[in-house]
Formats: sequence, C-alpha cells, structure tokens
Amino acid sequence: MFIDVHSHLEMCENLDRIIWNARKNDVKIILTCGVDIKTNRKSLEISEKFPEVKSCLGIYPSDCLKLSGKEIDSEIEFIGKNKNKIIAIGEVGLDLKHIGDLDKQKENLGKFILLAKRLKLPVIIHSRKTEKEAVDFLENFNYKKIVMHCFSGNMKLIKRIVENGWSLSVPTNVKNSEHFQKMIEIVPIENLFCETDSPFLHPDKLRNNEPTNVIESYKKIAEIKKIKLIEVEKRIERNFERVFG
Repeated sequence: MFIDVHSHLEMCENLDRIIWNARKNDVKIILTCGVDIKTNRKSLEISEKFPEVKSCLGIYPSDCLKLSGKEIDSEIEFIGKNKNKIIAIGEVGLDLKHIGDLDKQKENLGKFILLAKRLKLPVIIHSRKTEKEAVDFLENFNYKKIVMHCFSGNMKLIKRIVENGWSLSVPTNVKNSEHFQKMIEIVPIENLFCETDSPFLHPDKLRNNEPTNVIESYKKIAEIKKIKLIEVEKRIERNFERVFG
C-alpha cells in the first residue's frame, strides 16, 4: 500500500472524488495537517468521515504569530484533549520567507515540540528559509519522532537529520527536482517517507495535487535506490509503523 504523510485535504476541492482516486490506486493512509484553529477542526471532521484519513493538528508559524500566547496555549489544550483522534502534531515550524520574529517563532514551536513529547506523537516540521535554524533548534529537545516536511536544506543538514534519527518526507515534485532526487540518494530508506502536500507541489507542475499522486514519490525512490516498487512500499510501511505506530 501507499502512504501520504503530508497533505492539506481541508484545502482540496471535491474530497469524495479525491478519496475515491486514492482508494482506486491503493493509497491506504493519508495524513491531513491542520495549520490553524479552523483547519484543525476541519481536519478532525475529514478524518471522522474517511477511515483512511488520519488527522494531524498544529499551527503554521505565520498563523502562530497572529495569535496571543493565551490563544496558542488554548489550542494546545484542545489538541491534548483530542490526542486519541490524531496521529501527529503538525504542521508546525519556522519560516523566514514571508515572516520574521524568529525568536518568537522558536518560542511557539517549542511549545508544540513539548506537546508532541508529552503525547508521544510524531511532529511534522515546516522549515522554509530556516533549515539550519530549525535543525539547530530541534536538536535541543532530544526527540526522535521528527518528520522534516519538504526539507530544502543542503546535504550537510540532511546528513545531520539522518544522524539525529529523524525522518524526511519526499514530495511528489521530486519528479522534477534535483534537490529531492539527491536527497533520496544519500538518505537511507529507513529515514524516508512520501508526501504530496496536496493541493500543492503537483508532480507535473499542474494545479490541485492529490494523495493518489504520492505514487510518484515511491516510483522515484525505487528508481534511484534501484529496488522494486513493492519493496519501497514495504519499507516505508515499516517506517510508518515505527514512527507513527
């Protein structure tokens, strides 16, 4: 079976069709990630409707900066109360492409890392234009269940991530990305997952990516690692059971 460890189904159109396509193509597990208070609740609704969808709750770095500390703490309390309905904390992280105040972002992210540790759940990390800062910061927490989503840092940072025992998810735009193809080359398959980031990062640079396309990431791993596709499926399923189980 295929597993999509990162999507935003609450942003996708025609969910019934999307889930039908996923089922047809043997995509058996889809993680959908909330990014704010509203989408966290929508994520829970979607996972209750579709059994293959697993909910992840978090607050995106830019959305965190719009909230007071009290509001963030209240949402963390909400997530804790729903711990039996979710599979991970995310999407959370750091971002300097569109926003600043890195110190405040780190303070906010730290709250979610501590939450993940307390709930013993994986945490899915966004690190746009803050790749080194994110790795440096996360190393302070001595936590293994970290999945670096769509990580664009250099190969030295990727090697550090592997040495830390964390995981990296390969997005479907790997089909046209030398960076992610190189990442597959140097990262052991034990540290890899596949993702679509639906509705973003379509493998053919089109609009409206969807979980069924996660197969493209699996195919690229099989091609680069020179192993059969079925073996990639089995190895990533074992990774999923270890990190998310």
